[in-house]
Amino acid sequence: MKMNLPNKLTMIRIILIPFFVVLLLYPMVDYSNYIATGIFIVASLTDLADGKIARKYNLVTNFGKFMDPLADKLLVCSAMICLIETGQLAAWIVIVIISREFIISGFRLVASDNGVVIAASYWGKFKTTFQMFMIIVLILDIDMVFFDILGVVLTYVALILTIISLIDYIVKNKQVLNEQN
Repeated sequence: MKMNLPNKLTMIRIILIPFFVVLLLYPMVDYSNYIATGIFIVASLTDLADGKIARKYNLVTNFGKFMDPLADKLLVCSAMICLIETGQLAAWIVIVIISREFIISGFRLVASDNGVVIAASYWGKFKTTFQMFMIIVLILDIDMVFFDILGVVLTYVALILTIISLIDYIVKNKQVLNEQN
């Protein structure tokens, strides 16, 4: 199978994850957290680029529909789990966020079995954006009061948006659950 550019970008995002994790958890060089942040930002930008390119040039594929959201979840969840290990993020927050991802993935699977496609919502996009900014600020770990406060604010905004986006998905797509009865 020949891969198009959006799918290659998705695969690059997945390939970058182990390098990101190793640099974050096992700093082997000076400024490993900055290098890890750079990798995370590049990986995050591939997420933005692959979707725009796929839609603009009509390059949407079944592979991309499946792998793009999976790559996003792998990147963000890997980062948050690492941030638990480094002591920068509370486990309960990560559990709530990852639980939402499993719930929505299951919801989409049930919908798909019923021939219904659940599109990403703006709440979900806001949630992802704030999660990524939160991760960047926490990884940088800049020793200044402003960044400490910013990290806390971004964490709780990301958490609140995670819950709102979950409720939004369920409310807008409750017919999927009703069809299972």
